[in-house]
Amino acid sequence: MTVYLGLGSNLGEKFQNLQNAVNLIAQTDLVQVITISPVYKTKPVGKVEQPDFFNAVIKIVTTIPVFELLRACLSIEKQLGRKREIRWEQRIIDIDLLLYNTDIIRTEELTVPHPRMHERAFVLKPLADIAPDVIHPILKKSIIDMLCDVSTDGIKKMQNFVLVKSVV
Repeated sequence: MTVYLGLGSNLGEKFQNLQNAVNLIAQTDLVQVITISPVYKTKPVGKVEQPDFFNAVIKIVTTIPVFELLRACLSIEKQLGRKREIRWEQRIIDIDLLLYNTDIIRTEELTVPHPRMHERAFVLKPLADIAPDVIHPILKKSIIDMLCDVSTDGIKKMQNFVLVKSVV
């Protein structure tokens, strides 16, 4: 399965938090990191009285069933120090399952495609960098077309921050 994961951090060493998440995702059994987007500095959404985010998207290939992948991502968040107490709170790391192949999943535990990805430039901009022609399975629009529908004000590519597939 081809999967796209959104990564975000707005606490501590934000870039290092993203890199640590990429490393742990890459170390997960049956997961191969294929492509990593550039890192973007973005304004917070929701509760706006908090620091800016660093965001990126990664493409992985896996045979892990979707709910096991979700649990693996939540475990990585916890391992990196994420506490889930208040919605839209500041966070060391956030890993969102954006797309899982072309599957459409709607349960209490998980909604795929991510239910708000088409409204969020901080997701669409890095996703468009690595998968511009991927089609949203519900909206039937490409990522690049969805990006054209949202404002990218306040999103800045971080030229000096490049995530890698593994750190030696």
